[in-house]
Amino acid sequence: MFTGLITDIGEVVEAANGHFRIATAYTLDQGSIGASIACDGACLTVVSLDAGAEGYTSIFTVDVSNETLEKTTLGGWSAGKKINLERSLTPTTELGGHIVSGHVDGVARIIERHEDGASVRFEIESDREHAHFIAQKGSITLNGVSLTVNEVDQNRFGVNLIPHTLAVTTWGIKEVGDPINLEVDLLARYVARLADADR
Repeated sequence: MFTGLITDIGEVVEAANGHFRIATAYTLDQGSIGASIACDGACLTVVSLDAGAEGYTSIFTVDVSNETLEKTTLGGWSAGKKINLERSLTPTTELGGHIVSGHVDGVARIIERHEDGASVRFEIESDREHAHFIAQKGSITLNGVSLTVNEVDQNRFGVNLIPHTLAVTTWGIKEVGDPINLEVDLLARYVARLADADR
């Protein structure tokens, strides 16, 4: 489980057939093999470690299934891509965002970006399958970042990112047309399931 509060921006240094090597500032040791790290919101398992590259402490390797490649943005990753990273929760971790599973539901797309004072507002388009899970003032996870939904219009919704979030995540370099990993709020999913069961 994760909180959606990003703690590092990593870099893909190798991408081939579902096999990725990712450079990070995290200090990882052999005890980290088997650990979960959310990579742009997708929960992935560390399978091996190497010494870091320039500017990075460690390089970890993950293997990704065809299912994950098809349902997330990972199939389009290549060397040099910057990604949001978050290590999994520990019993003492502050839960500052919302509960994030790291199980990406689908791919959304940025359709608008504009300045709003010191912040930046993004309009996102989700697929219709997941739109009914997204509610105004509810939580959403986009590329691993816990955000609050400002407004909803059918399968489009808006989010506002403050300067801090833009600086410490990859959202500062996101542009119109970019694909985004989307994970709906876990509570919204269960509420919808209960509502369906009552029909």
